[in-house]
Amino acid sequence: MSLALAPLDVSVDLEANLPCRKFDPDLWFSDSPAELELAKSLCGDCPLRVECLAGAVERSEPWGVWGGEIFERGAVVPRKRPRGRPRKEDVARDAALRVEAQARLAADGLAGSRSAVRLAA
Repeated sequence: MSLALAPLDVSVDLEANLPCRKFDPDLWFSDSPAELELAKSLCGDCPLRVECLAGAVERSEPWGVWGGEIFERGAVVPRKRPRGRPRKEDVARDAALRVEAQARLAADGLAGSRSAVRLAA
């Protein structure tokens, strides 16, 4: 059975105040790094966060925020970089954030899934 098509927990009301239904959907697909970070933070308390992330990993979502993680070209990225050449401290911070993102995926049980999660370099 595909994780993307797994049945939802019947105790979760689909009309509940899910952040992706409560706020502007464009926030989850923004080009602005700040808006994507806001979308990630809104996903934090969502009761469907793990299922959403698992489905996005299974489908290799090309972009957007899914389950509190940013996807870009089918890979989980720790943060979206602004345009231009990154500063040296940004490269170091990205490496640390990549480790943190992998730890969060492992905590959700998605790091060793059938379709291994790819983290962007």
